[in-house]
Amino acid sequence: MSFAYLAALLVSAAGVLTIDRRFRLFCWRSPGRAVAVLAAGTAFFLAWDLAGIGLGVFFHGAGRYMTGLMLAPELPVEELVFLLFLCELTMVLVLGAQRVLGRAGGAR
Repeated sequence: MSFAYLAALLVSAAGVLTIDRRFRLFCWRSPGRAVAVLAAGTAFFLAWDLAGIGLGVFFHGAGRYMTGLMLAPELPVEELVFLLFLCELTMVLVLGAQRVLGRAGGAR
């Protein structure tokens, strides 16, 4: 059992949250909305994963960097953390790009 992948996800998420906090892009701009968006996005992708698992498309491959802790058959705990990270990262990138492009467009 190794926590390397889970630790890498958490460190990466902490980095994105630090940028988010510094520029007040998503979670620190509107926490209530951020929680709702993260929950909806994570639920969508989790349903997607569960459908894929049910259809036999997705499966858990044994990895030496994973904890081995499973939320459901073929669904490792790292997948849930990854989906949360993916949603947070996407929102920070989109809102950050909007802010940068908005400033660039206003400068013309």
